[in-house]
Amino acid sequence: MVYDEQLKTLIDNAFKEDIGDGDHSTLSCIPSDKNGKAVLKIKQDGVLAGVEVAKKIFAYKQPNSIFNALKKDGDVMNNGEYAFEVYSKVHTILKCERLVLNCMQRMSGIATLTKKYVEKIAKYKTRILDTRKTTPNFRLLEKEAIRIGGAENHRFGLYDMIMLKDNHIDYCGGIENAINRAYQYVIESKPGLKIEIEARHVDDVKTIISTGKNKVFRIMLDNFKPAEIKKALKLINGIFETEASGGITLNNIEEFAKTGVDYISIGALIHQATSIDLSLKAVTL
Repeated sequence: MVYDEQLKTLIDNAFKEDIGDGDHSTLSCIPSDKNGKAVLKIKQDGVLAGVEVAKKIFAYKQPNSIFNALKKDGDVMNNGEYAFEVYSKVHTILKCERLVLNCMQRMSGIATLTKKYVEKIAKYKTRILDTRKTTPNFRLLEKEAIRIGGAENHRFGLYDMIMLKDNHIDYCGGIENAINRAYQYVIESKPGLKIEIEARHVDDVKTIISTGKNKVFRIMLDNFKPAEIKKALKLINGIFETEASGGITLNNIEEFAKTGVDYISIGALIHQATSIDLSLKAVTL
């Protein structure tokens, strides 16, 4: 339900941004009562994402529009295939066209890159997480694309998990102060909120182990090399969940997964993804 509410807000704001006081290109030459059909043409191989979002966009603008999905989110797609067809007022199709394409092209690019990472370490127990390195006001759909691509969502924002990173620790005067203050805050203000903390080297891990037991649930091993992660995991010995982050690419992710770390978080899933080429084409009835 929260997702649907946030998506409605995103769609509403996107239409306000794009349509303004009217789609004058359409208003100027097409009767308002004219009906039409359009198909979403796939022009590049990849992983499809955003079909359900497209359906909601058309329904938002015209509830009685008819949307037929020909492929579903997460499907492998190939150049020349069709993802869906829609029947509605032509005005609806043309108002929705760019928003649908912008969402689906971006989401499909992210899902395609995510699947490459996921497949690279499929034989290991390690799972891939996204990050908050997202496009402002588009995080909802970027994280949905991550999920469609086969990875998992980390925290959605600053409000759903305590993440004590290097700056928090330095401003707070050290790991012990950061953990203890955060834990007290949780007890007093946000019962049940989980605490994760960043470690910058193995000595940090030792400090977290001694201070954070029953307070911290996950340690992020930031910019650790695989050998350092193995050393840290021996010290942690399953007391905390573990997450590797920093400098991890398609070329080296398997080396990190081999360590046995629980999670690998990768900002590149979003900020290095390339949009997939799609187009919405009119069909003459």
